[in-house]
Amino acid sequence: MKELIFDHTGTPQEVLFLQESPKPTPKPHEVLIRVTARNINPSDIMFIRGLYGITPKLPSSAGFEACGVVESSDEGNKIPVGTRVMFTAIGTWREYICIPASGVIPVPEQMSDEIACQAFVNPMTAYGMLECVALQPGQSLLLTAGASAYGKFVIQMAKERGIHVVATVRHEEQKEGLKALGAVLVINTEKEKMSQVVFQQFEAGVDVVFDAVGGALGAKALSCLKRKGKMMVYGALALDNMPINSGVLIFKNLHLEGFWLSSWLEELTPELRKKAFKEVFGFLIKQEVQVDIAGTYSLEDYKKALDAYGQAGRNGKILLVS
Repeated sequence: MKELIFDHTGTPQEVLFLQESPKPTPKPHEVLIRVTARNINPSDIMFIRGLYGITPKLPSSAGFEACGVVESSDEGNKIPVGTRVMFTAIGTWREYICIPASGVIPVPEQMSDEIACQAFVNPMTAYGMLECVALQPGQSLLLTAGASAYGKFVIQMAKERGIHVVATVRHEEQKEGLKALGAVLVINTEKEKMSQVVFQQFEAGVDVVFDAVGGALGAKALSCLKRKGKMMVYGALALDNMPINSGVLIFKNLHLEGFWLSSWLEELTPELRKKAFKEVFGFLIKQEVQVDIAGTYSLEDYKKALDAYGQAGRNGKILLVS
């Protein structure tokens, strides 16, 4: 089988290579999956660079999220051969993978591979963070990196809850698309002063910030919170630590915390986890929900896929398909 491998950390274009490997043999409790689609997430890039919360055991394949078809069932036939499934694992950028039967999720019949391969990380993170902050209709949320796949999920989910979403972008042409999804205000941080625009629209500031960037932009977003507001940090796209203004934290009595999907899911009861999947999948199969795909590439064309992923102003996910 073909798989993308790296034997030392670094930028994906420099360290990834395609190799032929034996097809894996599943253990009794595992299913063998022929992987059909995988998406490229920021966490995948951070993992390859050695900057993620999980340290790669080298040599390693890349990718955390995918979907595929079961080719060999587990000993209890819990997941029958031919079942389309989605899953998370370390190293999904390969043609075949073995996963414990308990760790895969059957794909709803009406859900395409293009959606199924990205139905876990981003939409579940969006759902989880919205559940954590429990904003009420009429309250406000500032979202950095609003044009990301995650950002678009948050905007659409928040709109259903009656939450007013402010999104930041770096490209003027991204504004109208986010407004069409439900953002009440979109700020081009390359041309506009974030705090000035926010306080013009929300006199006291916003209730909550979801930050994917960190660095200077994250600090500016923090200053847009109203008194007793909360910032949840789930990414570090800037690769710089946020310079936090201690006075703003103190005198506004702000709350700052991190969010990692794996930790959040581990803390859920089985009933709440089942509820989360049901609500997220129900959201994804709605006809009016927009899930953007910017391009699909084969494993062999991974360098073209990575180039497309890094393109400024990209709208939509880059997928690796088989």
